[in-house]
Amino acid sequence: MLGMTEEEVNRCQIQEWYPKFKSVSIRTLIHELPEYFVEYLLDDSGPFLLPASVSNDDALPNRIHNAFEEEDYQVSEGSGDEAEPSSPPSFPELELKIKESIESLGGAVFPKLNWSAPKDAAWISTSGTLRCTSFCEIALLLRSSDSLVHDLCHAYDSCNDKTLTRPPSFFLALRKWYPSLRPEMEFRCFVRGRCLVGISQREVTMCYPALSEKKNDIKVLIQELFDSNVRQEFESENYTFDVYVTKDERVKILDFNPWGAFTLPLLFAWEELQQNVGEEGDDVEFRIVESQCTVRPGLKTAVPYDYLDTKPGSGWDQFFRNADDELQRQTRSPEAGA
Repeated sequence: MLGMTEEEVNRCQIQEWYPKFKSVSIRTLIHELPEYFVEYLLDDSGPFLLPASVSNDDALPNRIHNAFEEEDYQVSEGSGDEAEPSSPPSFPELELKIKESIESLGGAVFPKLNWSAPKDAAWISTSGTLRCTSFCEIALLLRSSDSLVHDLCHAYDSCNDKTLTRPPSFFLALRKWYPSLRPEMEFRCFVRGRCLVGISQREVTMCYPALSEKKNDIKVLIQELFDSNVRQEFESENYTFDVYVTKDERVKILDFNPWGAFTLPLLFAWEELQQNVGEEGDDVEFRIVESQCTVRPGLKTAVPYDYLDTKPGSGWDQFFRNADDELQRQTRSPEAGA
């Protein structure tokens, strides 16, 4: 496995690559995060507190009032459990900037930090997705995500020349939310020696039979994007990039990642890709899930059992109702044309 350098990892930060590839990516607004907000994300010394909103937004569904259940949680006087409750933090300037960005992006976004999105925390949102319409919803996802600890603490752990423990600054990227995006049209592309050596279906937990008919056309579109917009513009020799192919055959760059280490090879093995020394004119191998028998297990994040209060009238009862409504809406949605 080829090692990576800090410089190669840094090039894959969204605030580094997005300005250069803006014309072939999805609309994104980026905010530098104040250090005190980063400290809030890392703080696990006290109770889980969401920021107090200056806009009076709430990130979670309100529980329907049930006086009988609340009796179970009453603390009697003199019990010794009467410590002063912690005050929620507040980030008014950041919240107002983010609110303005969300509005300019159409009212809904999905967030990510320098490298990663909080995909492992999607279960806690009211829609079961990364769709956010407020600062508090974004804070909930960021604060609940274990995968973002990589960005905050471990981004350089696999570097051969590691001298940093974290980047100088952290950024929050707000990306326009497209409700009709179809997961089967997202692909990961592998570049070695500045040559495209492999393409993999990004969602490997499902088989999409229609992809087989489109496979050759999709490969041509991705190769054209790489040759025209990526090969000479992205400075690294070895890396991966993710793309989305729209209904009208436009290819949008979603992300860049370093070669190896924490980047998943999906339907390939890194050893296979190492052997694919690309040369001009070589046929790029394009792998998709051909049948249900070849579906790969996904990296799913389970909901903690303690949170599963699903009785009628509970907040989670409403959460699951919202999730069902969202699934039905997406099922009825026409093909993506983002």
